[in-house]
This record gives sequence, C-alpha cells and structure tokens, in this order.
Amino acid sequence: MVVDGIGETDETVDRLFHALADATRRDILRRCVRGELSVSRLAAAYPMSFAAVQKHVTVLERAGLVTKERRGREQLVRTDPDAVGRARQALDELESAWRARVDRMSGLLTEDVTGTGDFGAPAPDENTTEGPDR
Repeated sequence: MVVDGIGETDETVDRLFHALADATRRDILRRCVRGELSVSRLAAAYPMSFAAVQKHVTVLERAGLVTKERRGREQLVRTDPDAVGRARQALDELESAWRARVDRMSGLLTEDVTGTGDFGAPAPDENTTEGPDR
C-alpha cells in the first residue's frame, strides 16, 4: 500500500516513525544535523555502550534518516535532510486526512441537529397507537 502523495510504502513510513520514537535516536539526529560526527564521538555522549549507539545509528540508517560513510577507521554519520522532510510530509498528510474526517463528522452532526439528516428522526411517541403492539 502507498501513503497518499509521497509514494512511500507503509513499511518505509513505519521504519521512519519507529526510528523517531526513541529519544536517543532523535538526539543523535539533532547532533548530526549540525555536522557529521563519528560513531565513536556520538558514543561518548551517551551513558551506553559503543555497540548500543551503533545499533541506534543502524536503525536511523535503515529508516533513511542518516547516512554513514567510512573514512579510515571512523564511520561518519550525517543526517539526511530530505528524510526529515518526508517525515514532515507524512505527518502533514495524516493531519489532513484526520481534519477531513472531523469536518465530515461535524457536518453530519450539524445535519442531525438541524433535522436535515436521517440521524435525527424522532423516536415514535410512546403514547400513540401506531406500531405492532397496539
């Protein structure tokens, strides 16, 4: 299935938002926006193992939010600004879809209150003799 307008699959969007769901990964992303950093330098900033930071970077890389480039012994991490834009676009599309749904519900409720829709038909009066039991 394709998300409207951006041509991204559900799986791609899921990876993107899974990556952004973690505070450490968001922080890594913010740090790398300012400029490329080595994985070892990133690891020094967190109270976790080098391997754990590498795993976070791998999740970000699979989501397309960062790229890694090996230079000598270092792996340099850089944020992909286009990927951040894709996340924003996916959120904008979700917002638009939900706003349209809320507008439709509001319209239906307005019709119901004003009596222009079928939803507000009055219930049969209990004191009338119409109906199968009377």
